[in-house]
Amino acid sequence: MFNVQATLLFLRLLFAMKLVIQRVIEARVIVNQNIVAEISKGLLVLLGITHTDSSQDVSYLVKKLLALRIFEDEQGKMNLSVSDIQGEILVVSQFTLYADTHKGNRPSFVQAARPEVAIPLYEEFLQKLKSQSKLGIQSGIFGADMKVHLINDGPVTIIVDTEKS
Repeated sequence: MFNVQATLLFLRLLFAMKLVIQRVIEARVIVNQNIVAEISKGLLVLLGITHTDSSQDVSYLVKKLLALRIFEDEQGKMNLSVSDIQGEILVVSQFTLYADTHKGNRPSFVQAARPEVAIPLYEEFLQKLKSQSKLGIQSGIFGADMKVHLINDGPVTIIVDTEKS
C-alpha cells in the first residue's frame, strides 16, 4: 500500500534545503552592471530550496547560520560566529545547488523548487535572519542573472543542510 507520509519523509531525507556558506572579507552581487548588494567581513550564503522544504527548515538553518562558529578568536581558533563578530550576511538564491549530473552531461534541476515554492521560503529566510539578529543582511535578486564577486577568507566554505535536522 502506498504511504504518502513515508514517501514525503523519504524525499525530505534525499532532498533538503541547502546552504553553501563562505567566510568572506568582502562580497557583492551585480545585476545588469549595477551593484545590488554588498558586504564587508561576514558570510556569503548560497541558498538552495527544493520541493519538500518548509518553514521548519528555514528556522533550523537561520539558527544554525547565526550560531556557526567559523571565525577565529584571539588564539586563531574557529570559536566565533558571525553574530559574535557583528559581521554581515549576503544571501543569494542558488537553484543550481540541486543539479543532478548522474545521467548525461546536461544537469537536471528538477529537484530545485519552482518559484512559487522557493520565493516565499527565500523571503522567509531573509526575514528571519533580519528579525533574529542585528546584523547587516543583504540579498541578491531571486531569479536574476547575478554576478557574484567575493574574497573568500581562509578559504572557509561550509555546506549545511536540513537532512538530519
